[in-house]
Amino acid sequence: MTRTSPAPPPARLHPADLAGLASVGLRTRKLRAGLSALGIAIGVAAIVAVLGLARSSQAALINEINALGTNLLTVANGQNLTGGSAELPPAAPRMIGQLPGVTAVQDTGQVNGVSAYRSPYVPAINTNALSVDASTLGLLGVAGTTVAQGSYLDAATAREPIAVLGFAAAQRLGIDRVWPGMRIWVGGMWFYVAGVLNPAPLAPEIDSSILIGFPAAEMYLGFDGHPSEVYVRTQNTPGVIAAVDSLLAAQANPENPGQVTVSQPSSALTAQADAAGAFDTLFLGLGAVALLVGAVGVANIMVISVLERRQEIGLRRALGATKGQIRIQFLAEAILLALAGGTAGVILGAASTDIYARTKGWAVVIPLEAWGGGLAAAILIGALAGLLPAIRAARLAPTQALWSL
Repeated sequence: MTRTSPAPPPARLHPADLAGLASVGLRTRKLRAGLSALGIAIGVAAIVAVLGLARSSQAALINEINALGTNLLTVANGQNLTGGSAELPPAAPRMIGQLPGVTAVQDTGQVNGVSAYRSPYVPAINTNALSVDASTLGLLGVAGTTVAQGSYLDAATAREPIAVLGFAAAQRLGIDRVWPGMRIWVGGMWFYVAGVLNPAPLAPEIDSSILIGFPAAEMYLGFDGHPSEVYVRTQNTPGVIAAVDSLLAAQANPENPGQVTVSQPSSALTAQADAAGAFDTLFLGLGAVALLVGAVGVANIMVISVLERRQEIGLRRALGATKGQIRIQFLAEAILLALAGGTAGVILGAASTDIYARTKGWAVVIPLEAWGGGLAAAILIGALAGLLPAIRAARLAPTQALWSL
């Protein structure tokens, strides 16, 4: 009696062989594969761009906060018992300057009932929401802004009808540069323009202000001398900032500390940095929809690929390929297709982030979770989309697959 030797075990499918087999369908159907990967590429690009732009914007705000400092505190008029605007005492800036830890104090005072216009022929109702404020001479250094054109007030010009325009005020008045003899109409008389300021991120109220000296405001516009906003710089340590903050209201107005408003302008920028990605959920959702469309496309092309390649499947089964090898071949093909789309999406999203961030002057930041998560999502989608077609391919019997030859 002759004994039959057992069938040899099937040959192992090496990674290099698997990569070659998985790429066959993609290389022979380039257009269809490219269109299927496009949805995944768009979805991943959206995810990378949204997260990258949010992180770049946040980094820019944090850098701005660090450059401007968190040690600026402002003291402003609050409300009195009748609900009207309270007044700070004229001596408030001097009293605040006596607090331990305070390094600099400057102030402005709003001149009530006075508006500024480009010329006296502008209708009185077109105020452009500008305010006219008396200003001390060291305001810019404390408030964190600089002169863009011209010059700021000094001891001589503070006594004359001379004004300096905030950044937004100049734009609203239609002034884009300063030349000798330029004038604006303030409170029924001409004021010469000495300069225009850069934006003041920590003191945005200055941007829409027409700034003149305290002596000139009192002499020409009837200003009463009461400050309306006091800018306080402290030693740049958290403990000192907190201590000065807690004492400012009582120091500025000992009789009515409840009628004083104290704030830390950098807190608004910090909150803005924290909320930089508040609306990202919507765009991430759109990216997820694109990924879902891409997943449907991958699943569709894999189903069609299995139907078109039944002869190949049958021949490979007849030559000894196992069900597991067939299954892993088509699953790897789906993953490779999705990974190609994901890689293209990461490159596109990173490029978009780089271009937009550079136009805004931001540092380009593309977080690991953006491109890493995009690639991981692409691989997962490819695996899920290709799983069912791969199982169907593996279930084809060799005779059934070869029957259509």
